[in-house]
Amino acid sequence: MDIPLSTIAVVGLGTMGTGIAEVLAHAGREVVGIDTDEIATAQSVAALEASTARAVERGRLTEEERRGVLTRFRTFTDLQAAAGADLVIEVVPESYEIKQQVFRALDTIVGPATILATGTNALSVTRLAADSAHPERVLGLHFFNPAPAMKLVEVVSSVLTAPAAVTAVTALARELGKEPVAVGDRPGFVADGLLFGYLNQAAAMYEAKYATREDIDAAMRLGCGLPMGPLALLDLIGVDTARTVLEAMYAASRDRLHAPAPILRQLSEAGLTGRKSGRGFYTYEAPGSGTVVRDALTPLDAKPAPAERPAVRSVGVAGSGTMASGIAEVFAKAGYVVVLAARSQEKADAAKARVAKSLGRSVDKGRLTGEARDDALARIEPAGSLDAFGDVDLAVEAVAEDLEIKRQLFATLDKVCKPGAVLATTTSSLPVVACARATTRPQDVVGMHFFNPAPAMKLVEVVRTVLTSDEVHATVREVCATIRKHPVDCGDRAGFIVNALLFPYLNNAVKMVQEHYATLDDIDAAMKLGGGYPMGPFELLDVVGLDVSLAIERVLHREFRDPGLAPAPLLEHLVAAGCLGRKTGRGFREYAARR
Repeated sequence: MDIPLSTIAVVGLGTMGTGIAEVLAHAGREVVGIDTDEIATAQSVAALEASTARAVERGRLTEEERRGVLTRFRTFTDLQAAAGADLVIEVVPESYEIKQQVFRALDTIVGPATILATGTNALSVTRLAADSAHPERVLGLHFFNPAPAMKLVEVVSSVLTAPAAVTAVTALARELGKEPVAVGDRPGFVADGLLFGYLNQAAAMYEAKYATREDIDAAMRLGCGLPMGPLALLDLIGVDTARTVLEAMYAASRDRLHAPAPILRQLSEAGLTGRKSGRGFYTYEAPGSGTVVRDALTPLDAKPAPAERPAVRSVGVAGSGTMASGIAEVFAKAGYVVVLAARSQEKADAAKARVAKSLGRSVDKGRLTGEARDDALARIEPAGSLDAFGDVDLAVEAVAEDLEIKRQLFATLDKVCKPGAVLATTTSSLPVVACARATTRPQDVVGMHFFNPAPAMKLVEVVRTVLTSDEVHATVREVCATIRKHPVDCGDRAGFIVNALLFPYLNNAVKMVQEHYATLDDIDAAMKLGGGYPMGPFELLDVVGLDVSLAIERVLHREFRDPGLAPAPLLEHLVAAGCLGRKTGRGFREYAARR
């Protein structure tokens, strides 16, 4: 198998096959595109002509280079055209029967040294290899969509794969400008293995009517920095494809997190498969279009009726940590008078000093004028006691994530704050209603979950309990608009939207390392390059803090009673050892000591 991979056949010229062919042709390979459907071959050629023309217009290709790319791509409708290929990549539908037919036919067509690669992201490479006459030359080569743009390629070997074949395709991936990640054969591999469990939970969350599709998607984009929300991504991938991947994952893991949400079956069987059909979780302008259009579930553009209670003019922020000072900064910049209260005057002054430092950085970066900084600081009054909250219209607590501490604080707010004041908790995992019950006015208590760093992050999860009044809910949404945050509504259950979807994904990543399936670096690379995540799961865990992450996982497991949500033992062991992430200098990785 030690031969150059100069001629490569791509079997299946749908969106993915065409994208892979384009990448190969750009890299100087002779590409044999094969599809039994003449319309598909014609569309593939047209797509390549269009993409290369755009590249010329943008100065990324010369006209001569474009002609070379088009000349190197030849299409056929007969599998016999693969006879002279050094490598064959099949990208046919995700069906064992269809893929096995292709591999059996290729065994009689190509030479014994030709490598056969499957582009599957859900089926067993080992099973496909075992059915081949030469299983040692069969492996997985999983590109991500769109192939020309996405850098990740998962190179999947089975116990039958010859090392020389893995070496050859790994080298090819690098020559194509891709980042190859070596993984073993299990459904979903690394990126999809983590991604599809998260997508499935988002679908189930929507199906349960916990939150709207728009709020779920906005929460994950704005709260986690993801390029797309999970439901929009399911529509892009294809609801039917996602269901197939999850079925394969569940068959292997028997983890309920991988059992496809019933709504995926309902949509698939109704032909509502996403963008390709023109309708899935959203409705699109036309089949194949990415333009979302209004449907019966689209919220009205009209602004909600204003809250029937006095406008919020002054805000109290309780706490002295990073989150409290960040929230105080947000309100002060928006024009609110802010009382920043801590357990002592010294701590309150230190919190205001932190705000001053943050505002100073904004001035240095040209995001804020010196006058605006001074005005914002002048609106913040540090106080060493909650007694200073007597006249505030909104009190926001940002103290330690400990229910007893929060309950004691709310009992104090109940006595100190004037009648009609809104009392808000920034908890990320504790029950808001427990804070409400510590007061004599539970109808005035609501969750306002800001994300860290509060001045930069646009999302606020607005958490209603069964006792929260409509007027308080409306007031908080108005305040969010004033401080230029995006509010999403959710009920009072563990994790709300973001953490309920994010932390099981992080926990599953830990399980992958624990089971020696992939390395920290490969998993982080896979999710950044293949999923568009701003940080890999282990980078994020070390930033959040392993102790914080473990606490949230325990809350989720306790609330939902799902065995799949049980914290990974490796995470528990690291926390027990004091390896909490960047703040201690060691978590999943080691960090230079802070000076």
